[in-house]
Amino acid sequence: MPCKLSGNALKIIAAITMFIDHMGLMLFPKTLIFRYIGRLAFPIFAFMIAEGCRYTRNRLRYWGGLSALALLCQIVYFLFDGSLYLSILVTFSLSILTIYALDRLKAAPCAQNTLIFAAAVVGVYWLNQRFAIDYGFWGCMVPVFAAALHNTKYDTLPKRVAVFGLGLVLLSLSHGYIQSWCLLALPLLLCYSGKRGRRKMKYFFYIFYPAHLVLLEGIALLIS
Repeated sequence: MPCKLSGNALKIIAAITMFIDHMGLMLFPKTLIFRYIGRLAFPIFAFMIAEGCRYTRNRLRYWGGLSALALLCQIVYFLFDGSLYLSILVTFSLSILTIYALDRLKAAPCAQNTLIFAAAVVGVYWLNQRFAIDYGFWGCMVPVFAAALHNTKYDTLPKRVAVFGLGLVLLSLSHGYIQSWCLLALPLLLCYSGKRGRRKMKYFFYIFYPAHLVLLEGIALLIS
């Protein structure tokens, strides 16, 4: 019987590898193995963002919750670090808006919806030209690749993962060799069961992101 992983299980793997990645970045910058392992985190979270867009009952609340957390984190980053670098939460907030525009186009193909989707993509590109956004333009687009086949006749897990893999290749080409390790997440995604899991863990993952950064920053300050 093939291995099956729930959405929660995949996100736990992503959270652990993200912690390892940031631990390497902040505490062991010369030990690249931590960064290689950490490349698994982004593609898993990106794929699950697309799945969240498919299954959420309230699209505005789904986008609003993530965007509110992104804004809060950016304010904290600026106050403590003076940094204007926009985090992965901003990346995914832009991804969600683009996926919504794509879904509208798929539901009703017409000139107006084509223009809305094109405007969303161009808007994301424009923002990436003017602000430093985590993972850049292709990072924002990767979840859109994951959602491209939703609610079409081609909507099967292997085909969705294949199209998603194309997005990861484009991301890797724009970010260099180390990012190519993200392709190792594809076999894990092929084990996705299509189910969330028994427990609602959305808020745990929302809290985990800023919490683990605060913890690692504190350890780095103590060491230094």
